[in-house]
Amino acid sequence: MASNKTPQTMKPETAAKKLNVYLPAMPEEFRTGPITRDQLNELLESPPEWLVELRKNGPHPRQEVARKLGISVSGLARAEMTDAALTTAEITDLLAAPPEWLVTERAIQAEVRAENTRINERDAGRRALAEEKARQEKQ
Repeated sequence: MASNKTPQTMKPETAAKKLNVYLPAMPEEFRTGPITRDQLNELLESPPEWLVELRKNGPHPRQEVARKLGISVSGLARAEMTDAALTTAEITDLLAAPPEWLVTERAIQAEVRAENTRINERDAGRRALAEEKARQEKQ
């Protein structure tokens, strides 16, 4: 019996997220209709020139802008850059002469990373102590 499987599709927004690109900057044919899993895999395996260019120069989606600036997406929101689809050149300019909000947000992000590192080290120490205690109890 032959199976008539329909190809798995996704919304253009989902495909753009998986490709890590800004949806409005994608070609029209990718913004208007569903994208199949096979089409997405083909784009990932051998990206066309427009995708390579888009990933390299932007405009980039909000998550990528935040990552390149070294801040959180919440930091972009606090800076009222909710529609921040910046190009690589604009990001480079911001990093070269950072405005006050960017300096503040980068400091906040550094504190968050330091706290996460401290917590991870604390938890690793606790796990090591628990494992050592368990070994001693077995003996």
